[in-house]
Amino acid sequence: MSRKLINPPELHPAPGFSHITVAEPGRVAYIAGQVALAPDFSIVGGDDLGAQTQAAMRNIEVTLKAVGASWGDVVRRTIYTLHPTEYEVITQAIEAVQGNQEHPAQTIIGVTGLAVPGLLIEIEVTVRLPE
Repeated sequence: MSRKLINPPELHPAPGFSHITVAEPGRVAYIAGQVALAPDFSIVGGDDLGAQTQAAMRNIEVTLKAVGASWGDVVRRTIYTLHPTEYEVITQAIEAVQGNQEHPAQTIIGVTGLAVPGLLIEIEVTVRLPE
């Protein structure tokens, strides 16, 4: 058994973690929490939770493409946010990016802060890779 670590160059550098871990043999990828950071570490979306959620989801989309997966392959999503009761805003932003209302198993966890000051949300997913 081995694992493959992937860090798409379209995403910000990953100090202390990998954006993607693929367990081999096997067909599951564990995507590290993605946030509203641009490659230059600037925050996308300012203090707008919906805009930050969309930016984090677009970063997840980059990771999915890097492993040949799509939104339909996501089997689990965990959301860490400073605003856990704003699930309607979060859901609308997620649906805007993924283009549908189909959601995998999900947990929303309220936190007091994230790794970079100003971030409001972090989203991680587990993906069953296509055959």
